[in-house]
Amino acid sequence: MPARLRTRLWLACLLVAGPAMAAERLPFPADVLNPPWVEGRQLEQTLDADSLAVAHDLQFRDQQPQSGINFRHQVVEDAGRAYKAVHYDHGNAVVAADVDGDGLPDLYFATQLGGNALYRNLGNGRFEDITARAGVAVADRVSVAAAFADTDNDGDPDLFVTTVNQGNLLFRNDGDGKFTNISGPAGLDHRGHASGAIFLDYDRDGLLDLFVTHVGVYTTDKIGPGGYRIGLSDGFSGQLHPDRFETSRLYHNLGGNRFADVTRSAGIEDNSWSGDAHAADLNGDGWPDIYLLNMQGHDQYFENQAGKGFKRRSRELFPVTPWGSMGIRIADFDNDGDPDIFVTDMHTDMVEELPPAREKERMPHNYPQAFLATDGRHMLGNAFFRNAGNGTFRDISAENGAETFWPWGLSSGDLNADGFEDVFITGSMNYPFRYGVNSLLLNDAGKRFVDAEYLLGVEPRRDGKTATPWFELDCSGPDRTHELCKNRAGAVEVWGALGSRSSVILDLDGDGDLDIVTNEFGSVPQVLVSDLAQRRPRLNYLAVRLEGKKSNRDGLGARVQLETDRGRYVRFADGKSGYLGFSSMPLYFGLAADEKAVRLEITWPSGVRQSLDAPIDTRKTHRIVEAGG
Repeated sequence: MPARLRTRLWLACLLVAGPAMAAERLPFPADVLNPPWVEGRQLEQTLDADSLAVAHDLQFRDQQPQSGINFRHQVVEDAGRAYKAVHYDHGNAVVAADVDGDGLPDLYFATQLGGNALYRNLGNGRFEDITARAGVAVADRVSVAAAFADTDNDGDPDLFVTTVNQGNLLFRNDGDGKFTNISGPAGLDHRGHASGAIFLDYDRDGLLDLFVTHVGVYTTDKIGPGGYRIGLSDGFSGQLHPDRFETSRLYHNLGGNRFADVTRSAGIEDNSWSGDAHAADLNGDGWPDIYLLNMQGHDQYFENQAGKGFKRRSRELFPVTPWGSMGIRIADFDNDGDPDIFVTDMHTDMVEELPPAREKERMPHNYPQAFLATDGRHMLGNAFFRNAGNGTFRDISAENGAETFWPWGLSSGDLNADGFEDVFITGSMNYPFRYGVNSLLLNDAGKRFVDAEYLLGVEPRRDGKTATPWFELDCSGPDRTHELCKNRAGAVEVWGALGSRSSVILDLDGDGDLDIVTNEFGSVPQVLVSDLAQRRPRLNYLAVRLEGKKSNRDGLGARVQLETDRGRYVRFADGKSGYLGFSSMPLYFGLAADEKAVRLEITWPSGVRQSLDAPIDTRKTHRIVEAGG
């Protein structure tokens, strides 16, 4: 049923029911229920479909209702009736790992209030809530990021969760999908405004180290409803207050699930307002470097010095970066064997609300220099740094279609199985802003990205919904002074725009194609299941799950190259799965229908090089155990 017709029917019911109906329904802003531009954008992408060279023979369908995933993200009041521009609106992670060893990827959702949730994969797209049994609800804290990794090399994924000034958490997997909180003994219970978390073996000793980003102080000591710390009224200008800075932290794994803070000795001290980071071997020397995002200033790049520490080379290699970096994905997007860098810029987009027709444009350069608190040399929009292969990078976002509006984070995967990594970007700002779309960018042979969210069924959302009940006001009682109660009385139900934050791309149902799961802000997840495998009964792909021996058990830091009779594909085992998320999943290679795999080569973090030669079966997941360990 079209959205406009649903709204008319609702209004008709209201008139018939009269005063006995519940609260007045107040969409804010007024067009949040029926954005007038949606139909036009959908038509535009549909009409352009015939001219696309990139494969688009698939559709996504949101199967959350039948999946058994009934989790609902809950926001703090600072993102609702007491809305203020503070960093609580950045939301929370969704991550994936096989927590119980049954070969199926399970899902963990983080939230601000009400407790996180762990869902066990039952197969065929069905899940069950095992949070209570697993002991990972974290209901007494405001969570932010989540990361799955095998921190003790015992063969199962452990779980790390960051929180807002309430102490971070490390949960040891006890081998049966149940977890034990070992945060204190592990040395990882630091209290601060932590955000993203990534695991890497920076010194290649076979043990996974941990890097945790910090935003900076944006809360007070006053406690609000649900136990959260109420945000500062000027929280968005934290970059102007050095007394609010916090340092992101590097923890060295000592073995036995014990970690030591080596931030200073490793030369990686940084006070950027950082929401996330990504580890990758950007210079090809075999050692993982760290690209650190800055949501209110210049991004930073730390080059690994052969495991002995890091050297800051930020402006040397990246003289101009986005000012409001939020999400990052490093992958070989053009299949030339080198890692490229895709960075989303959210905070720049907050300076002006562009109309939908201008969302692909860069923001005008009207940021006051004093507010930037930097040298002012920024691109005001997303960045796509193409690796030139000689140690340098060039931003080509203006020419390859990487720009989107109100982006949070991104995840990548070969959604159409054509050999090139596509990108899913979460978007929208929720109350009190208009609706913004999630973007699906198909990779056109490494040359450009093509907008395809409407073409492939990601937008419009299920049942055409663009808004949800956000909070209620008693305009005849305690909320009478609220700005939305002006000229109103009684109960008012305020509706705000829907919006996603984190996402993870994975083969959810084991049919060989890649699906998308989101963590929404203030709503239920989207479980976007692809029908590519059903449309292509002989879908050709290959997946690789690594098992390190001398290297860390997850194989993080490995480079995997697949040679076929048609070309070469490279995937990097880095664990980064989306905004605020770090997952444990196989590496996925999409292949043409009759393409044959002739050689699979793994370069392990230990330096061991290992290969598997033809015949190599496709349409399956290969478990590769490190040789000589």
